[in-house]
Amino acid sequence: MNMMDTYIVYFSPTNTTKTVLKSIVKGIGTDIVTELDLSKGLKGIREIADSLVIVGVPVYSGRIPVLASEQLMKILGKNSKVVLVAVYGNRHYDDTLVELQDITEGNGFETIAAAAFIGEHSFSTDIFPIALNRPDTADLQKAEQFGLQIEKMIAKGAVFSCKIPGNRPYKELPKYPGVAPVTNEDKCDMCGICVDVCPTDAIHINGEVSTDGFACIKCCACVKECPNNARYNDNEMINVAAQKLFNLCSERKEPEIFV
Repeated sequence: MNMMDTYIVYFSPTNTTKTVLKSIVKGIGTDIVTELDLSKGLKGIREIADSLVIVGVPVYSGRIPVLASEQLMKILGKNSKVVLVAVYGNRHYDDTLVELQDITEGNGFETIAAAAFIGEHSFSTDIFPIALNRPDTADLQKAEQFGLQIEKMIAKGAVFSCKIPGNRPYKELPKYPGVAPVTNEDKCDMCGICVDVCPTDAIHINGEVSTDGFACIKCCACVKECPNNARYNDNEMINVAAQKLFNLCSERKEPEIFV
């Protein structure tokens, strides 16, 4: 592959998007990979030159998470190609890919491919499982195959001409003011994993676990990573949304590739 380097750039609090991107890279077959984790935040502007960049984000209500888009604006491309990846919870990715295209191309990258994969929904629970355990083996095999397609396209110098689905202007984001998962104190042992995985530093431990609902982005990394199952959503709005998604979005959807 005629590239100096390969980057994977992701916002992935629950690691589903990161998992998909790593499988794509495996299919490309490159050993030189630099990772930029937007969940941790970037310090200053970052320019990426003469490289292949695979950018992946989860879909939040049909859009890029605001925190992720703010971080992506700090990454500039110079003679670099970009692959756009959206990972959604089995409902739809709506305007995420076109929003991702607008940000990256606006920052100097050239789009060469795009894809939408499925990952377990942030609101998924034992009672209302939504895309449970996705991406699964079949998803990751398709991600590898997508990577192989990318490698062949680059080798041939192919030009991307596929129209990416989505709308401009983008759909409006819903508001969940002051809403966040809570802690079952009987199960919590104050291990601090929830604090470590929170991308917005919304969780603090000072004798007890407290969460800033206005800082929380509802990624539910704290819920999924808690070893004692002490974190959970008790907000009616979130639980109603989870039940609705379970009822309407249970039929398995497959990855979509745009090359």
